[in-house]
Amino acid sequence: MHVIESFHSWPIRRRSLLQLTGLACLAGILPGCDFGRMFAVPPRETVYFTPNRKFYVVNYMDSPYNFTRDLDVEQWRLTIKGEVAHRMSLGWRDILNRKSFDQAVTLMCIDTLPGGSSIGNAMWRGISLKALLKDAGVQEETARDVIFRAADGYHDSIPFHRAMQDDVMLAYLMNGEKLPKEHGFPLRLVVPGLYGIKNVKWITEIEVYNGDYLGYWQRKGWTDDGTIKIFSRIDSPGHYQLLRGPRHRLRGIAFGGPKTIREVQLSFDQEKTWKTASLEPPLSPYTWVIWNYEWTPPKPGRYFVSVRAIDVDGKVQTSEITRPQPSGATGLHSIVLDVREI
Repeated sequence: MHVIESFHSWPIRRRSLLQLTGLACLAGILPGCDFGRMFAVPPRETVYFTPNRKFYVVNYMDSPYNFTRDLDVEQWRLTIKGEVAHRMSLGWRDILNRKSFDQAVTLMCIDTLPGGSSIGNAMWRGISLKALLKDAGVQEETARDVIFRAADGYHDSIPFHRAMQDDVMLAYLMNGEKLPKEHGFPLRLVVPGLYGIKNVKWITEIEVYNGDYLGYWQRKGWTDDGTIKIFSRIDSPGHYQLLRGPRHRLRGIAFGGPKTIREVQLSFDQEKTWKTASLEPPLSPYTWVIWNYEWTPPKPGRYFVSVRAIDVDGKVQTSEITRPQPSGATGLHSIVLDVREI
């Protein structure tokens, strides 16, 4: 997948490489290596809402900002067409004058590997897509997909039945601020539970379509479903961090995509047994949860620590490793901790 990613994305590959090397050190495959001195990864800060400046950015084109730099919001228009009774054209102030709502939603890139950083959580404000389509007189008996076209040439669709659910929004605020240009200003789609490829930015046109529409990435072999797979991550301590003392707090995030998380578990013995972490209550069923675990190491040494999540339906995150293409990666995030003294 050819994408232009922010600096927050490059640690995905680095972290995966470090995990493999750390496991090799732990297993004695690389005699005499001291991975802690080589490539120890510092802990990540775990906060519920991701600041806009730290929110991941992934775009399909090489120069995504050329057209937004000179975008005149007063000239911008949103067109609604296709299987509707009457075509609509709305300006920026028309959008602002419509009834709005707020909801916290986590977005995630489909290219994210276990332990990856291309995931973020924000409070969005926008308008209801369902209400907008109803105002256009949508022809429900013939509608099958809803297509979203963007100012940068990108396009994708979601099923009509999904578009007509109350949680689908066209957002113009992000964490209380005007939607940043790199995140889709003036208007972007937010569909809880679907990977970022479906959450089209810089929307200029919505078409209600009477067929099965394949978007940009679907034509290149990627999924048309886009449902996010269960994801969990250890944020702190950092990978191969040196620990001293009898008690340590492990902390991270877990995300169930379309389903909220019921339980997070940690293993300290290469997935033979699992311990349950405590969860901080989320503000929304559409976001990640923050988990914490108070750990008392039984003795000094190196520990291979893995995390997994279970959603509210009882589905357990799989340990099977699969690549992102075509429908999102799977596998558990693991780190090595070096307990020097207790």
